[in-house]
Amino acid sequence: MAVASDSILSRTLLKITPSFSFKTQISATPVYLARGFSCNGRNLKFKCEIKAEVQAGVVLQEKSLQGLSLGFDVVSEGELREKGFMGMRKTKMVCTIGPACCSEEALEKLAFGGMNVARLNMCHNSREWHRDVIRKIKRLNDEKGFCVAVMIDTEGSQIHVVDHGAPFSVKAEVDSIWLFTAQKFEGSLPFTVQAKYEGFSEGIEVGDELVIDGGMASFEVIEKLGNDLRCKCTDPGLFLPRAKFSFWRDGKLVERNYGLPTLSKKDWADIEFGISEGVDFVAMSFVSDADSIRHLKNYLSSKSTKSIKVLAKIENLESVLKLEEIVEASDGIMVARGDLGVEIPLEQIPTVQEEITHVCRQLNKPVIVASQLLESMVEYPTPTRAEVADVSEAVRQYADALMLSGESAIGPYGQKAISVLQMTSSRMELWSREENRQSALNQRQLGVSLPDRITEQICSCAVEMAKNLGVDAIFVYTKHGHMASLLSCNRPHPPIFAFTNDDSTRMALNLQWGVIPLLVDLSDDMEANVSKTIDLMKSKGMVIQGDSVLVVSDLIPAYVTSTAFQSIQVKTIV
Repeated sequence: MAVASDSILSRTLLKITPSFSFKTQISATPVYLARGFSCNGRNLKFKCEIKAEVQAGVVLQEKSLQGLSLGFDVVSEGELREKGFMGMRKTKMVCTIGPACCSEEALEKLAFGGMNVARLNMCHNSREWHRDVIRKIKRLNDEKGFCVAVMIDTEGSQIHVVDHGAPFSVKAEVDSIWLFTAQKFEGSLPFTVQAKYEGFSEGIEVGDELVIDGGMASFEVIEKLGNDLRCKCTDPGLFLPRAKFSFWRDGKLVERNYGLPTLSKKDWADIEFGISEGVDFVAMSFVSDADSIRHLKNYLSSKSTKSIKVLAKIENLESVLKLEEIVEASDGIMVARGDLGVEIPLEQIPTVQEEITHVCRQLNKPVIVASQLLESMVEYPTPTRAEVADVSEAVRQYADALMLSGESAIGPYGQKAISVLQMTSSRMELWSREENRQSALNQRQLGVSLPDRITEQICSCAVEMAKNLGVDAIFVYTKHGHMASLLSCNRPHPPIFAFTNDDSTRMALNLQWGVIPLLVDLSDDMEANVSKTIDLMKSKGMVIQGDSVLVVSDLIPAYVTSTAFQSIQVKTIV
């Protein structure tokens, strides 16, 4: 590929006036800096061995593409052809797989609908069932060209779980008397509920309120019988199998420290299963501190040949109180609003969700908003307008991903539910661009070392340049996905195409807002990578004459001895 009139300015900044028409001309004045560069008022000083570049060029011709391939998933490719760069959806979608959608045909329809990550809840079904689903998904990726990552969600401690034994919901009527017991029994007994943890009633007093699933039904404790509790139903409602419960006293949650590990023996066995099946994410349930996350991450890195990301589920009061340390230790967060609503007052859920999303953005960790997004679609083909507003609010807060639970796992309208997520998120993203809301987002400095701080500044400047120049797309070449995640964190207008030669990185980027991960062969030669990928996309009609792309990279050429080599390029396709 020939590149016309490229300006390569070592330790030089191109001072670009944002008022020009990028498609027709580039007007730039080089400003030579002795030991650093400035971008939007932020200054960095760096050592001579660190090389920062800004390049502007025009792609003129193609090379032979014989034998080369572009790992473009069929859904993103179709969306780009149909809607163009700016029409591509940026909010990712996670679907829980269950009996309603576990066939290969149903999984393929969810994938076509935009499913980026398939979630397997290890609370339900056998490992053989989960293995079959994982292999179906991998087969769809290999044979049909999808890029769907796999997440297993651990069961976690069962100290807050009760089960009436019936396979279906049971109606609790007002003033009915129920026995909550830790005694084991098979099947179901009338008005009897089995607690999964023997010490579930420790510290509980007569008069305390027992709340099922955050308010689906409520009971008053009227008598303690050893470890058992006799309770009277005060608020009637549906009692689901394997329901979560909490105790309240004088309007406040009764807090109790059981001292049990975050991961049970079953969880560790499920994690071993996930490693053997090559899953991409492990979601930890009932996380209470950062140490348990670090322990699991160390374990995974020692046992797995691939990089498996650990997501922490925020679903209890303790995790909210230790939010920042948990976010810092994890690879991402799931806001499990259903279980969280069991432990904090209902009216606090919206503000807690927004705070969690904000902290994740500040610390550059992907965040999934989960639970009851389209709950009515478990039974009905259309959502309530309030549910659509709830989805829109999560997108407005710039959550990286939205998750379907029962809507896809057990409901008959899973494909319609994912279509609602797709349409609603796309519309809200368009509104955000029209309102120019991205400009109001301020990022926290995360890097401690000089190279890390330079990487952050380059990504921040690249997003600002992309906005000011009106480029069509951002291309990032990355080994481990760090630069792609930093670009995503800045929430740019154009989509981010992340080219990587590491399949684990590709799958991990499936949770990053606005990132389209592509698996390609990359070399140490930056220009060769750019030329090859642009030629491949041009040959497929993905880019056309007049398109403009901004290019960044964190790949270190073999001939460079410095600790970091990063660049910003701007190219127009002709």
